[in-house]
Amino acid sequence: MSARAKHVLMVLGAHAVLLVATCVALYPVVWVVALALRGDGALEPSVLPWPDEPSLANFETVVTATDRQGRWLFGRQLAASVIISGATALVAIVISTSAGYALSRWRFPGRDAGIGLLLTTQMFPSVAMAIPLYVLLDVLGLLDTWSGLVLVYASTAIPFGVFSLKGYFDTIPRDLEEAAMVDGATRLGAFVRVVLPAARPALAVTALFAFMTAWNEFVLAATFISEETRVTLPVALQRFVGSYDAKWGPFAAGAIVVSIPVMALFYALQRHLVSGLTSGGVKG
Repeated sequence: MSARAKHVLMVLGAHAVLLVATCVALYPVVWVVALALRGDGALEPSVLPWPDEPSLANFETVVTATDRQGRWLFGRQLAASVIISGATALVAIVISTSAGYALSRWRFPGRDAGIGLLLTTQMFPSVAMAIPLYVLLDVLGLLDTWSGLVLVYASTAIPFGVFSLKGYFDTIPRDLEEAAMVDGATRLGAFVRVVLPAARPALAVTALFAFMTAWNEFVLAATFISEETRVTLPVALQRFVGSYDAKWGPFAAGAIVVSIPVMALFYALQRHLVSGLTSGGVKG
């Protein structure tokens, strides 16, 4: 067998493996979409329960749901998710950026110990902190409030953001800041005009992580917020799965609706996630 034939076989084999892996990864997604398009929402023992007559009735059930007072639940819950997730991402970016830059550029007593403590906080699941967080929010009067939930989510997102941004700031040459300060910029001006634009990919990753963590979280949101009109969308999906029955059609439709904003955000930020803005910044 010639070398060219071996190369072709290797390429075909690699593509076959990738195709199988893609099908395996996409199968649950296609299954959920098929279930959401079934008007009856019934589960069938089939490989793919694709409906004979696709319907958007399940999506209508999710989007048009109201409470006993006739208030539009989906709109309020969507607003809650957007506000809480956006505020969490904003708080995480502001604090993580300044802390990560300080840990990267300056050496001071307790620096290494602080980094170690930040990493230690990532070892514990959020569920393990539910009880002390509940007590703290109760004492502060922040139970059943969006601000309390933002503080809880930010406490989880900030350690990851600080560690991630600190590592990225380490890769940005100090020469860029020194050149800006030689031209008359202050330390703050060099940070805002040079470092932050160069760190845009890391900022995008940190913001996306914080947003996704707050958007998809369920346990803490269900624990700290009880009012139906103030809960986030993942908690709202729980009402379709009861103790004795489950409305799988609306549940699948709701899962798709909840996933769309995150996919849109990831698509919008993908340009920054893959770009290397610092390459070629220093000559010689």
